[in-house]
Amino acid sequence: MAQPSAAHSSPPRQPSVKVILTSADVQRVVDRIAHQILEKTQGAADTVLLGIPTRGAPLARRLAARISAFEGVAVPVGVLDITLYRDDLRRNATRAVGPTQLPAGGIDGQRVVLVDDVLFSGRTVRAALDALGDLGRPASVQLAVLVDRGHRQLPIRADYVGKNIPTALAENVKVTLAETDGTDEVRLYGGTLP
Repeated sequence: MAQPSAAHSSPPRQPSVKVILTSADVQRVVDRIAHQILEKTQGAADTVLLGIPTRGAPLARRLAARISAFEGVAVPVGVLDITLYRDDLRRNATRAVGPTQLPAGGIDGQRVVLVDDVLFSGRTVRAALDALGDLGRPASVQLAVLVDRGHRQLPIRADYVGKNIPTALAENVKVTLAETDGTDEVRLYGGTLP
């Protein structure tokens, strides 16, 4: 009986996983973005934070808490569901529409800072801009993201970036947060380990 060749007996290659940000790193990044917002907005005057579900919403609440801790300023926070504004609804499975919760004062005449976990193609942000247009008329719109991984398909740039992570298109960035996943971490998946 013939022996199996070495090529057939080796175990399958596993996708590589690299931790980019630990829990402590995520906290430092949120603190840095909060400081940047305070600096760029003259103390967060007339500023509203709107988180894009799923992980942008808890990030917006964290930013508001840190701004309050640093300056004693209560920044209004809301949630902006973009499901019906996505351009991939025909291709992907139906998504449940989530709640959009605007702060009591609304967004008219306010500086709106959209908050999301990962900036990739820019299509999520485009959908958020469309949704905002149906909800009011902000004075200006800025973007804060925990991670910018590049590969933009639309001319969109973040005003506040926690970490730039150069990636290959085949790689994936996964953000986990304590509020949604039980732990804070950013991992890069891709390539293979021997």
